Amino acid sequence: QVQLAESGGGLVQPGGSLRLSCAASGPLRVIHAMGWYRQAPGKQRDPVAGFSGDGTIYYVDAVKGRFTISRDTTKNTMDLQMNSLKPEDTAVYYCNVGGRTGNWGQGTQVTVSS
Repeated sequence: QVQLAESGGGLVQPGGSLRLSCAASGPLRVIHAMGWYRQAPGKQRDPVAGFSGDGTIYYVDAVKGRFTISRDTTKNTMDLQMNSLKPEDTAVYYCNVGGRTGNWGQGTQVTVSS
């Protein structure tokens, strides 16, 4: 069982940047599917960006060109650099390992507002 803890959320103006970090209590192996999800009020939790089990990186269309995901398996961390933030990016962001039935962090709030 991998425990995950997110950090780096906050309030930012439109056009600003934030960097989210996820720290894992156990080893993040390259064979793990892992990524970031987000959930806005009244909406379901959806993927944002991640690594497939074969290491392929994916982004949802809404964040392509603005968000960058990275991981360091030597430090057991995974980050999400978010640039050019928009109000519609406002959500609770969750770190995940192993897909929807895997392990989740507690979430970190990202609010984009002027």
